[in-house]
Amino acid sequence: MANSLFKFIFRLFSLFPLRILHGLGAVLGRISYAASPGYAARIRENLEQAGYSLKSEEGRRLLSASIREAGKGIMELPWVWGRPYEKVLGRVLECVGLEHFEAAQREGKSVIYLTPHLGCFELAGQYCAQHRPIVILYRKPRLEWLEDAMCKGRGRGNARLAKADLSGVRLLYKSLKRGETIGLLPDQVPSGGEGVWADFFGRPAYTMTLVGRLAEASDATVLMVCAERRKHGYVMHFEPLQLNNEEPVAEQINRALEKIIRVCPSQYLWSYNRYKVPAGVEPPERNA
Repeated sequence: MANSLFKFIFRLFSLFPLRILHGLGAVLGRISYAASPGYAARIRENLEQAGYSLKSEEGRRLLSASIREAGKGIMELPWVWGRPYEKVLGRVLECVGLEHFEAAQREGKSVIYLTPHLGCFELAGQYCAQHRPIVILYRKPRLEWLEDAMCKGRGRGNARLAKADLSGVRLLYKSLKRGETIGLLPDQVPSGGEGVWADFFGRPAYTMTLVGRLAEASDATVLMVCAERRKHGYVMHFEPLQLNNEEPVAEQINRALEKIIRVCPSQYLWSYNRYKVPAGVEPPERNA
């Protein structure tokens, strides 16, 4: 009964105009921040860790904006997943750096898209799915009713979904060998044994090693991608990541993440527990 009710509400919200959902999301963000001390503390702690002093006027404005943007990210989900695919893509106002994807396409290279928890990351995957076949790695959500909506919303265009397990990783390798594209969340904390500790805004964060293995096995072009939220739609950003053999790939990925987050810091999901220690993993020596 509860699942049916949630699905109905989700479908109902998908009919709302995007600007209304963003307005409701800004309110939801403030309510969530006020209602959950732990949630609020993590946002403040992560912003401070990234160098944004909340004692300054600029830092306080960023905190306020981040709270609103987090709520918008939740409320836009029904619209991004539930509206017709063409209408969703039609809200992309501009593409910055698309020439990097076009260059890879001309060279016949496969592409690894790295989409952090920044802006409307659900839209980023859908936008990339219109160009070439793409396999997107995902984790099953905790809410059972949400998985169906998520899979239908993400699996549009040329997109296929792969669960974050051994079979899913195999599918990623096969897709790259066929010259296709794949998508991952590079700042998602991996399970024990699937990552290494690497600095992220000056503090060790458990970071996936899968990207490096995939890139080495395929010689694919690696692109950071995000959909920046604007008043009337979204701006796509494509940023190339040139990996080298002189330093750990995880360190290179986290530096690239920091760079793209600085583009629109208010839209990063600062409430995400990026510094958690997965089960079975030894904490870093410099763990703060």
